[in-house]
Amino acid sequence: RSSWLLLAPLLTPPVPVITAPPCSLCPEGAHRFQWIRNLVPEFGISSSHVKVLSSPAEFYELLKVQIKAAKQRVVMASLYLGTGLLEQELVYCLEETLEKSLQAKGSPDLRVSILLDYTRGSRGRKNSRTMLIPLLQRFPEQVRVSLFHTPNLRGLLRLLIPERFNETIGLQHIKVYLFDDNVILSGANLSDLYFTNRQDRYVLLRDSPEIADFFTELVDAIGDVSLQLQQDDTVQMMEGMVHPYQGDKGAYCEIANRRVMEVINSARTRQELLHAKTFHSSQPGSSLLSQQGSQASGSLKPEPDTWIYPLIQMKPFGIQIDEMVTETLLTEAERDARIFLTTGYFNLTQAYMDLILGTRAEYRILLASPEVNGFFGAKGVAGAIPAAYVYIEHQFFSEVCYLQQQERVQLQEYSRPGWTFHAKGLWLYLAGTDLPCLTLIGSPNFGYRSVHRDLEAQVAIVTENKALQQQLHQEQEQLYLCSSVVSTSTFEQPNRYVKLWVKLVTPLIKNFF
Repeated sequence: RSSWLLLAPLLTPPVPVITAPPCSLCPEGAHRFQWIRNLVPEFGISSSHVKVLSSPAEFYELLKVQIKAAKQRVVMASLYLGTGLLEQELVYCLEETLEKSLQAKGSPDLRVSILLDYTRGSRGRKNSRTMLIPLLQRFPEQVRVSLFHTPNLRGLLRLLIPERFNETIGLQHIKVYLFDDNVILSGANLSDLYFTNRQDRYVLLRDSPEIADFFTELVDAIGDVSLQLQQDDTVQMMEGMVHPYQGDKGAYCEIANRRVMEVINSARTRQELLHAKTFHSSQPGSSLLSQQGSQASGSLKPEPDTWIYPLIQMKPFGIQIDEMVTETLLTEAERDARIFLTTGYFNLTQAYMDLILGTRAEYRILLASPEVNGFFGAKGVAGAIPAAYVYIEHQFFSEVCYLQQQERVQLQEYSRPGWTFHAKGLWLYLAGTDLPCLTLIGSPNFGYRSVHRDLEAQVAIVTENKALQQQLHQEQEQLYLCSSVVSTSTFEQPNRYVKLWVKLVTPLIKNFF
């Protein structure tokens, strides 16, 4: 594909952007990625509000602390909630916090909204639903549990495909956990593996009310077009809402698109107005004077040196912002720029592969070795999935070698005894720099499923702050430290043997995992 085609949607932004002369306080022009705000809201914050976490245990402890401290809202979107003791402790934390809110004077302020996938959350007799029903029964006015059901699983297909396999058609894959004005973005689900020995990525955005409001509204919008869990473990749609698999598919997807785009566009308008009000006062100098006055009184927030852009991908609803931004980032990466890209499931779309192989930047791609693949040792057909990933990896490596790109595009395999690997995202280092200025973090895996089937969200974090850049660099280094470079000899090892039937089947099913 031509890079101009990729950039075409950006050349005609959906609404006019504010154009005003730059000023000393205005972040406009401060970084080269501000074209992203033509598509999504831009949230300027201080880097002191951003903390990068490194371990599953740290992530789990932070979840518990944040739940217990919440006063106004707890919003959690995940693929599923596990059924073990660690997950039960999270539910107990929610129950305890809701109880305190109930006992407070006046009407309880705390609201809990949980969004999960219907098929994954309903798997087995004991599942995400049975874990959460006690909360619904005890706090019916304060708790909402929404279960997203893909509109693509319907009719005869829905009747014939068995449990677990029905999850291949499409999922709610967004992972965001927010507590009052604190937001955790991650690729991790709410399950004991992700709290103990499955490596992922996690970033905390503290005291960020506008970002928290955005993701609250986004989860509410998806929740509104999802099935609502009832106290008796039945589900029903909100009154007047088209059903995802019984109603008209086109009408359902149109409503879902409208609800989600309303959230994106209204937040974008709000942020543009805030930007104009803060940095572009109609009277010259008044903005600067008012800010200096506020600074003297200690009421002004620190000048932003970090910008957050939420990137949403919901192809079933015709929303493909994340795909567009990711392709443009890869297209525009300059010679000698370095991109560190990681995914737990290496199954890149053809467009991403073409861009990696056909552009100028250096790539270091981190992926799971077979032993740390989440499907390693699984029963039945799923047990062959790591071999399918090996086959896909080998094909890509062979293409790299054929094009003589081994120096520019390098594959590295994550390996750590007793652990599995689930980290995803990228870090971008501009040419001549030692620290990243941009990272993508969230739920997408850069594969066919993420682009075409599932509901996904991540954020682009752009920062000029050296301390935050150092945090991101250390995060990248820590992950890559547990890896070894892939070479021709890698695929000669006995554990890389791929059976013929797997080679034959993989091209037919690679778009489903």
